[in-house]
Amino acid sequence: MQSLLILNIVGLTPSLLGELTPRLSAFVASGHMQPLKSVTPAVTCTVQATMMTGLSPQQHGIVGNGWLFRDLAEIWFWRQSNKLVSGEKIWEAGKARDPKFTCANLFWWYNMASSHDYGITPRPIYKADGRKLPDCYTTPPAWRGELTQKLGAFPLFQFWGPATTIKSSRWIADAAKLAITEKNPTLTMVYLPHLDYDLQRHGPDLTDPAVQQSLRDIDEVAGDLIAHAQQAGRRVMVLSEYGITAVDRPVHINRILREAGYVVVREEDGAELLDPIASSAYAVADHQFAHVYISRPELIAPVRRLLSNIAGIENIWAGSERAAIGLDHPRSGELVVMADKRSWFTYYYWQDDALAPDFARTVEIHRKPGYDPAELFVDTNIRFPKLAVAWRLGKRLLGFRSLMNVIGLDASLVQGSHGRPVDDAADGPLLILDRPVSAPLADGRNEIHAADIKDIALKIMFENTGSGAGT
Repeated sequence: MQSLLILNIVGLTPSLLGELTPRLSAFVASGHMQPLKSVTPAVTCTVQATMMTGLSPQQHGIVGNGWLFRDLAEIWFWRQSNKLVSGEKIWEAGKARDPKFTCANLFWWYNMASSHDYGITPRPIYKADGRKLPDCYTTPPAWRGELTQKLGAFPLFQFWGPATTIKSSRWIADAAKLAITEKNPTLTMVYLPHLDYDLQRHGPDLTDPAVQQSLRDIDEVAGDLIAHAQQAGRRVMVLSEYGITAVDRPVHINRILREAGYVVVREEDGAELLDPIASSAYAVADHQFAHVYISRPELIAPVRRLLSNIAGIENIWAGSERAAIGLDHPRSGELVVMADKRSWFTYYYWQDDALAPDFARTVEIHRKPGYDPAELFVDTNIRFPKLAVAWRLGKRLLGFRSLMNVIGLDASLVQGSHGRPVDDAADGPLLILDRPVSAPLADGRNEIHAADIKDIALKIMFENTGSGAGT
């Protein structure tokens, strides 16, 4: 068997490679790069599940980063159990070929309750008083203590939220180096998120100093990891899940449905909560896609007519039409809605910000009934953000309950999004192999799809063809 590193640099596109990324550019020059055709929607959980299994979303069942769990009548995002993903995983295929095959899965999603040998994923400690402490979950459990001793606690608050920095991706890369050196897995899968989040904040504008610094930072971290892996005798595959494109129009799809009488809210302690049970139609927003769940079949047509007239909505699929985009699955909404290229969907359902629930102004990825990129920004109405955060932390240290309500409700701050197919392949995801490729895929195709990653990786590890996607 040939050992392999699959390095997932989310948000990396051909158009971003250049002078700001000398180490990644050198890696491209010594190997082979081509665009990668993603899935629909092109969001983290869906794309990663396709890469892991080689299946479409309607086959593996991961129709987004979150969906309505119909048996619970609850909306959940960012679940962690690998048992949610149907189909044979890449490491299961490897073990079937050779029982000595081992896999380290570092921060790819659905990392828990999995059959891989080594795993790390974010897992905060939630205290009864409301505090959230940084931590991670590992397989095996004892590995967590070893990593914390060597690298410090996983920097959760630099992984997501307004304090996001390269620090979390550097921690992940350092953990990957330790895994390669100490665990010696056949397959090492690594997810580096930093570039993705900064491009959502600032957009893919190469003239922006913040974007330039993000590219330099991820190039340094990725370059070090690639060099470490190659010195350890690994083949290396670099890929991304999607590209971030510029947006300037948030579409408040649930507010539209509420105005039409479909969304029902429940008032609790002076705030409004979306009520999925009482609502006849509502949207689970996920970047540039939304699943619209509709309680009665006769409402599907009128809801579709309503949404088809909304600026920012480009396409709507219903029922068996969803098969055309690989989303004809019971977890999908009765309607699947796609934004146009300049737009994205918020989860906001309240009409008055004074009635927004308390979690709307916090980093709370599990309570919000939709994805919220506004969590990357501190509320612009807070004059002294660092002082505001310090004050709230101080109260917690003194034993008082304190809500970390520093997130604003201004969706216009978001400058980048993803999910829909890109117009230009240079702005989309990519695949970089460490050796030149002279032949197309086995079925004669030159175009590589996210669903091909599993087979390409298995060929590298087991067939010794001398090229990643070769004969």
